[in-house]
Amino acid sequence: MPAPGDRDDHPVSGGASGFAIRPAAARDLPGISAIHNAVVASSNAIFSELAETLDQRDAWFAQRTAAGMPVLVACRGGEVLGFASYAQYRPWAGYRETVEQTIHVGERHRRQGIGRALLVALVAVAREEGMHALVAGIDAGNEASVALHRSLGFVQVGLMPEVAIKHGVRLDLLLMQLLLAEE
Repeated sequence: MPAPGDRDDHPVSGGASGFAIRPAAARDLPGISAIHNAVVASSNAIFSELAETLDQRDAWFAQRTAAGMPVLVACRGGEVLGFASYAQYRPWAGYRETVEQTIHVGERHRRQGIGRALLVALVAVAREEGMHALVAGIDAGNEASVALHRSLGFVQVGLMPEVAIKHGVRLDLLLMQLLLAEE
């Protein structure tokens, strides 16, 4: 995978709200962190109650890029609209071709095709990198995310009832998977 910033922006048709998808760079981390923290505060899409610091996001980015894992951003001008990444599903060698994705879009930019474009781009990178399976762990109540993943060929492979808790509410984890060689 090229280093962050080595690829050119890839314009994506977003109608009147055109945007580009490109590998993230250090300058994008405040925007990525702001989106992450807003999602933590406003939804169950991230099973955490704690906001992150910019230092934590820097460490996350350094770890992902050192491992050769992609971090993509959707941006318009200098504004980060959303981000997507994947990481090794589990640390054992037998899972080396299976990765788990994460994707989040800023609240003001949802329902504009940004999440779909980020996921399509992430799937393309996973294929280019020779990955075999892409896994998504989704709050089972997040109907929009489930529908997005399903529309791109992900299938439900598991449901883990009440495995997380956020603000005193037990949450179900829905597991979806895309086998990359099958499309």
